[in-house]
Amino acid sequence: MKVDGHIHTPFCPHGSKDSFEQYIENAISLGYERISFTEHAPLPAGFHDSTPTEDSGMELDLLKPYIQKVLELKEEYKNKIEISVGLEVDYIEGFEEETKQFLNEYGPFLDDSILSVHFLKKDSEWYCLDYSPDLFNEMISTFGSVEAIYEAYYQTVLKSIRVDLGEYRPKRIGHITLVRKFQKKYPVHTEYTSVMDEILNEIKKRGFSLDYNGAGVMKPFCGEPYPSNDIAEKAKKMGIPLVYGSDAHQAKDLHQGRSLLII
Repeated sequence: MKVDGHIHTPFCPHGSKDSFEQYIENAISLGYERISFTEHAPLPAGFHDSTPTEDSGMELDLLKPYIQKVLELKEEYKNKIEISVGLEVDYIEGFEEETKQFLNEYGPFLDDSILSVHFLKKDSEWYCLDYSPDLFNEMISTFGSVEAIYEAYYQTVLKSIRVDLGEYRPKRIGHITLVRKFQKKYPVHTEYTSVMDEILNEIKKRGFSLDYNGAGVMKPFCGEPYPSNDIAEKAKKMGIPLVYGSDAHQAKDLHQGRSLLII
């Protein structure tokens, strides 16, 4: 079955205003049989979005209308394509209880969900690691090196996999090498093989799946999927399910990067 498990929507505050129908019709034309709308969930209560535009997640008052809209489309298109109601939930260290409460409340309404790391903390400040090359450069100064950012990111991903977020915790881990988004501009010379093996082992042990994200292929300073094909191949050999995700933020992004992936 041809699946795209990671698609954003007009409810995304930093995406396009392309309609749901544009996404769905494009997915059908590309031969997809199942898609998941996984909009950025509202950030945890008490967490301040540190991005300059403060638009990383949808507002809480839009969540119910979002779910209702996808449910309506799921019914409308049921004879053409399978549509799942989902969210991309941020793992933010220190806000585990708030995230668990959120999932306990809204998890019963979801068919699908992804748990992703976008934010890292250094001292008392939060940083969105994939926001822009300039912000990543600021992080290098704050963290001390590119390697320190990578290490902090991978350790946070490990925590996101191990954390108890309750019955409705997301079972798919999002773009586990997102930290490489600006690798051509800010290269590292460390392989991180050991921590990546640890991440894959933890995913395997818990029976989780992996967001095999094509968006990185299209990023000018990345040029590879999240995770890269060598890591995806290793995950595949371990029996970890790989779920292709376009991470589309506009309808034309559907299918992006897929031709270069190993699935």
